[in-house]
Amino acid sequence: QVQLVESGGGLVQSGGSLRLSCVASGPDLDYYCIGWFRQAPGKERDWVACFSSNDDSTKYSDSVKGRFTISRNNAKDTVYLQMNSLKPEDTAVYYCATSFHNYCSGYTWEDISGVPIDYWGKGTLVTVSS
Repeated sequence: QVQLVESGGGLVQSGGSLRLSCVASGPDLDYYCIGWFRQAPGKERDWVACFSSNDDSTKYSDSVKGRFTISRNNAKDTVYLQMNSLKPEDTAVYYCATSFHNYCSGYTWEDISGVPIDYWGKGTLVTVSS
């Protein structure tokens, strides 16, 4: 069993920055992929960024590419999402998630929803005001 705890959400003005953190704990942290989803009100939960453990590669949604950066600490138990140039449309609950089945490096972004997710965090709310 893996526990994921997100933090760092809050209210920020358009153009501002936030850094989200996700701390993973449990007896087995040899996940294949770890990343961030978000869910805006009335919308589906979608991938935002992922980190693949086999080659440390990253992938991003087109909507955040160039503004958001995913990274991981050396202990592999914390993943970050640095969010810059935030826009009101970035407002959402952000969830951390891991897969113990597939590396996200093996997927194109269009197929990333095919990565099976094994564990979810409870989410952290990001609100960007205009």
